[in-house]
Amino acid sequence: MSWLNAAVFLVVLLLAASPLARYMQAVFEGRVRLWGEATIFRVCGIDPEREMGWAEYAIAALVLSLVTTLAAYAIMRTQNWHGHFFNPQGFPNVDPWIAWNTAVSFVTTTDWQFYSGENTMSYLSQMAALAWLNFIAGAIGLAAGVAVIRGFARRSSATLGNFWVDCTRSLFYVLLPLCALFGLLYASQGIPQNFSHYLGATNAQGFTQSITGGPIASQEAPKLLGGNGGGFVGANSASPNENPNGITNLFELLAIWLIPAAFPLLFGRMIGNVRAGRALLVAMLVVGVGSFVGAQFAEQAGNPIVHHLGVQGGNMEGKEARFGVANAGLSLAVATDSGTGSSNFAYDSLTPLGGFFALLNLEFAEIIFGGVGSGLYGLLVFAVVTVFLAGLMVGRTPEYLGKKIERREVQFAMLAVLIFPCMILFGTGIAVVLPAGTATLGNSGPHGFTEILYAFSSGAANNGSAFGGLGPNVFYDVGIGLIMLGGRFLVMIPTLALAGCLAARPTNELTHAGTFRTDNTLFVALLIGVILLVGAITFLPADLLGPIVENFELQRLVTY
Repeated sequence: MSWLNAAVFLVVLLLAASPLARYMQAVFEGRVRLWGEATIFRVCGIDPEREMGWAEYAIAALVLSLVTTLAAYAIMRTQNWHGHFFNPQGFPNVDPWIAWNTAVSFVTTTDWQFYSGENTMSYLSQMAALAWLNFIAGAIGLAAGVAVIRGFARRSSATLGNFWVDCTRSLFYVLLPLCALFGLLYASQGIPQNFSHYLGATNAQGFTQSITGGPIASQEAPKLLGGNGGGFVGANSASPNENPNGITNLFELLAIWLIPAAFPLLFGRMIGNVRAGRALLVAMLVVGVGSFVGAQFAEQAGNPIVHHLGVQGGNMEGKEARFGVANAGLSLAVATDSGTGSSNFAYDSLTPLGGFFALLNLEFAEIIFGGVGSGLYGLLVFAVVTVFLAGLMVGRTPEYLGKKIERREVQFAMLAVLIFPCMILFGTGIAVVLPAGTATLGNSGPHGFTEILYAFSSGAANNGSAFGGLGPNVFYDVGIGLIMLGGRFLVMIPTLALAGCLAARPTNELTHAGTFRTDNTLFVALLIGVILLVGAITFLPADLLGPIVENFELQRLVTY
């Protein structure tokens, strides 16, 4: 059943990605315009004809992110004033450090949650702070991704487009229609959409349970389509309120990968080389499918300690009974190969090898599907590194799609490549030696180390999924908050700089003789090889100390 689920998911994904890529091309090339667009630009003081260089484009993205972060923080810190309609549960103001961490988390599309949403956030905070940031952060990622594509597509240009125009079109033409469509679908399947007070229910044993309500369906769509992942409730997509049945589960997984899968196809169409875009999508799919297969086998193999007790079968610990082990590998691959860490089971209950694949996916997340826009430009950075290494091997100046790759381009590419693991490994190293880093750790030994490593990997990858054994404190509120900002902007800025350099270069005509092709099987294999090699050199020593050691210990029937 798990393999059939995966096959159906991939078929639906590929059928939907192609027309979406065509539509987004029309949107960002200005061929789709709604009535009133000119009025919006005029009221906001935006000149749609004025384009920006890479530095101005990056500054605009930073300014919008800062303003929206402060607005969301203010909303969460004033919940006492939201009134009975928007705060029927009477939740108090959110703690200052939790509010800061949450605002940073949502503006970076990480949606890391050190709280349980149904017990912390008012309806106004859920809608006007968190769901709103899901839209804004997703639009910023879309705009940055399109700007990077223009850098590869343009010839001798000093500009990458207008950030405010791209962001507006991302919001109104791409995210809003898709979210309306998926939101209606989710609501039709039973996901709540109301402003009612939570209901109380008493079961046959006499226990009273609180039934969460609220505007959940409308937040579910942007959380997934915008590459965010933060759930209305603490259990996220394992909760029946957010994911009631197999239909919603399929379309939630589809929403996570839909825009990231369409972006390579959009890239190919905008640069005029559809095969090159398909090659990037194939590379994404090969790595993504590989992680699914590995995780699925790991979870289906089960726990040897449970087997030793005479109970055979897969690892059902932490799995939602409605989805079981059959859906675990697919959910894990889709959630952790992207920037949307929305899961339908508990990661802390994974087998060590299952946890290893989840961790590995995060370490590659920004260069596989990643977030909306960011997954593509992360992969393009590695494509530049790949052609540079190929050029070194054959002794000629490297080119990618007719653009010469020289010293400055390689410097920006390597800066984007190296800053990501540095944040993860330095953050983890600091956490394991400071008392504050281990004060709220729920497990010892290699599993405890994995929880810390996973937290910083999730923050840097702007993913947001977590092992439940790591509790909140000020150290992690601040530390992971800074890592999330770095994972978003310290990767985005050098990538935009790389795109600006390439946009200024002329494009050479591609010839079959003497030209390294970047749209064929050989290039896909080299690209995947470089990604795996760099990842292994960078992260494997740390991974050995965590899930790999824990796996060997588990075979000895030892747990932590």
